[in-house]
Amino acid sequence: MAAVEIAQSGGPEVLQLCRRPMPQPGPGEVLIKVAAAGVNRPDVMQRKGLYPPPPEASDIPGLEVAGKVVALGESVREPAIGESVCALVSGGGYAEYCVAAAALCLPMPKGFGPIDAAAMPETFFTVWTNVFERGGLKPGESMLVHGGSSGIGTTAIQLARAFGASVFVTAGSAEKCRFCEQLGATAINYREEDFVDRIRALTESKGVNLILDMIGGPYLQRNLSCLAADGRLVVIAVQGGPKAEINLLPIFLNRLTLTGSTLRPRSVEEKATIADALRRKVWPLLESGQVKPVVHATFTLAKAAEAHRLMESSRHMGKIVLSVA
Repeated sequence: MAAVEIAQSGGPEVLQLCRRPMPQPGPGEVLIKVAAAGVNRPDVMQRKGLYPPPPEASDIPGLEVAGKVVALGESVREPAIGESVCALVSGGGYAEYCVAAAALCLPMPKGFGPIDAAAMPETFFTVWTNVFERGGLKPGESMLVHGGSSGIGTTAIQLARAFGASVFVTAGSAEKCRFCEQLGATAINYREEDFVDRIRALTESKGVNLILDMIGGPYLQRNLSCLAADGRLVVIAVQGGPKAEINLLPIFLNRLTLTGSTLRPRSVEEKATIADALRRKVWPLLESGQVKPVVHATFTLAKAAEAHRLMESSRHMGKIVLSVA
């Protein structure tokens, strides 16, 4: 099969089209003929040598795919051969065929094609577990999302709004702010305004109930200043760096919670509980049109390097997808 491999750690140019043996599904797994694969920040980090795949995962990048099931491993009853699915995988997505745990396959929503479907698993799994399970967002509450125009951000805006919460986001340009506002968020241009002052003004000094942060260290103390009493800060990436000096007073004076998580290293069983929640609570919203993945650009498998260059430029708004079929 055709696949994209990381020849060595480095820039986008190290992504090279190659030929690899077709993988075979093991017990509890299925083989998917990939039609499209999502591109995510962890793929970029893996390419740079900063985020190695788990020991049992493929070294081929790619954490989400959409396509048709073409073979079943032992003990798999569903999905069936021929079924169109999208799946969360631990690696191997940038290829014509990819193995996925059957429990992490979700049916392609009615009316969706593979490009939209491939844009969903990584971001929807991440947002659901961190915003609604770990972050405990409830109807009537408010949330601040950093990086509102990203794939994670656009998903978080739509899901939070669909479940009755109000959303504030930060973004780095007027164009990105307008884009987020069209999705239902109140946007703050962090290059022109201090987001702490703006959140205080917008919430009448009450603060927000939840913050979803992808920046890390440089934003830690400022994030704590934006939280309401009993507020929760959920950190899911450290694009600005992993370290910070912290003043603990706001945490215990305002009963704040600081937490975070990563998705890729978690067990199939843990991820399967997230998949079940998405199937029951989010898939109906997708099929009704209330929520929709936002795809900024598509590239062929042979142009994976260009997709990574766009990802690293941060010019995109929404998801970047590789068209494989």
